Amino acid sequence: MKKSKFQQAYTVGLLAICATLLVSCAPQARLHKPEKSTEPVAAFAEGDYLQAEAQGKKIFRVNSQQSLLVLEVRRAGAFARFGHDHVVASHDVTGFVSLDDGRADLSVPLEKLVIDEAALRAEAGFTTQPTQDDIEGTRRNMLNKVLDAAQFPLALIHIERKSTESALAVTINLHGISRSFDVPVEMQATDESLLVSGKMHFNQSDFGIVPFAILNGAIQVQDRLDLRFRIVADKFKNKFEK
Repeated sequence: MKKSKFQQAYTVGLLAICATLLVSCAPQARLHKPEKSTEPVAAFAEGDYLQAEAQGKKIFRVNSQQSLLVLEVRRAGAFARFGHDHVVASHDVTGFVSLDDGRADLSVPLEKLVIDEAALRAEAGFTTQPTQDDIEGTRRNMLNKVLDAAQFPLALIHIERKSTESALAVTINLHGISRSFDVPVEMQATDESLLVSGKMHFNQSDFGIVPFAILNGAIQVQDRLDLRFRIVADKFKNKFEK
């Protein structure tokens, strides 16, 4: 029996609603367990940087209030228009930089990640706006079902200076898996402050993540993730300095 135009429109609309609900309620990705540590990775040894400072080396402490990491997660598939792109941000980066040693260590607490801030979505060029329920569901699934933040509460970033000042060797440890990347950066340094900014991308599968998909791939999350960052650090002064 041939469906009326109203019945056809109703069917399409119902499929769209179901697809949207599935995307907002389901975890976006799942991390594989093989070849990863079962123990949380300890944060960097702050004492190493304090000792370096005591030896007269130039040490900078990351200014969390002025630093920002932004991760852009994009949708894909034939029905992608029924889902949402997402922006995941950290305003709580901590760490130290040793210019003399050409290294830095950063720590990102996953529990404090912020999802889909309107201003950051606009900067990313995203034209849709998830509801508050969508945002809360995405954050809950990301922390509990994808990142296992209770067991692995930190993302750790170790940085080494390369032979050229315009690129850094960056190692990211996430959920017990480490991957290394060469990252081009822009750097501004004075005696009192340091600013490092740049962009990079990596795949979810680099960290054992299978991008989430439903309806035989009609709605899915792209494997590629785009990260932009602005790290501000101030010259470290211990409690004995005036």
